[in-house]
Amino acid sequence: MLLRLWPLPALLAWGLAWALCLALKAAGVPAVLGLLLPALLGALLAVLPPMANTPWRRIFVAAGFPLSVLALGQGGALPAWLWLAPMALLLLAYPVHAWRDAPVFPTPKNALVDLPALLPLPAQARVLDAGCGMGDGLAELHRAYPEATLHGTEWSWLWRLVCAWRCPWATVRRGDMWADDWSGYDLVYLFQRPETMPRAVAKARQELRPGAWLVSLEFEAVDDAGHRLQPAARLTLEGGRPVWLYRQPL
Repeated sequence: MLLRLWPLPALLAWGLAWALCLALKAAGVPAVLGLLLPALLGALLAVLPPMANTPWRRIFVAAGFPLSVLALGQGGALPAWLWLAPMALLLLAYPVHAWRDAPVFPTPKNALVDLPALLPLPAQARVLDAGCGMGDGLAELHRAYPEATLHGTEWSWLWRLVCAWRCPWATVRRGDMWADDWSGYDLVYLFQRPETMPRAVAKARQELRPGAWLVSLEFEAVDDAGHRLQPAARLTLEGGRPVWLYRQPL
């Protein structure tokens, strides 16, 4: 896919921002809005994983239009605070509190469709997507377990709203996944990063009831000493990405 060829996503985002800017100018929109709205468009595009999947790339995508405007001398009449709007939007999507956790990487489509064959759940089982982002993981859990009671926790106000809109059949709340009590869930799903897996393991060992499941996309469960936990099963997705299944006691 062309969007995977960096810097094509950045060039596309900058081009769309400038196209909007020129369209607004042609429509006679006031200069402040004619520059601010394209800057906000660039910031919105920056937080979409297909456009930018690392912090630095998000900054490049979001900053491209404002910097090009300043370089061309088009923004001299605008108050300086207006150029903080893209950064404010990025902070809304990625609050400082969540910087230690995984960024928003979507769960691939059909990644969990084979999960029930290895991990059957009763009807109305309670399933949590811890750090549900924009809802891709919840959508795949719903596809795998259509009769389950699904919950999602997300710290970002912006992504929580997006997730709730995309997943109306799930209970999505804004909160800290690490402060949640996992003891009431039959399955907890994670798509974190290696650095946070020991913390997830410690929490699962302490809170999951016997027989409950911890499912991790991509990254193995590792304890604080660096020891890999023995999985109950493992799925291998197209492209070789693993899904690790662990059962309490871990």
